[in-house]
Amino acid sequence: MKILDVLGITVIMVWVYFYEWPRIEKNQKKERRTFVVLTIIGWSLAILLVFFPDIPGPTDFIREIFKPIEKWLG
Repeated sequence: MKILDVLGITVIMVWVYFYEWPRIEKNQKKERRTFVVLTIIGWSLAILLVFFPDIPGPTDFIREIFKPIEKWLG
């Protein structure tokens, strides 16, 4: 079933890519690079969450940082 999830995520990402790519002007090279990088990062994170759904999120990281302060403040 995970293969179907990966395939579904990939199909959606490819659809988003082909939908948005023609709308970015050819002379907007930074925007095009940013779009490709963010799309790849999003696809990678989605695939990672399929295989490791219990990965701690950014909220857990922030909670660990502020945990000593929380104890100190009471």
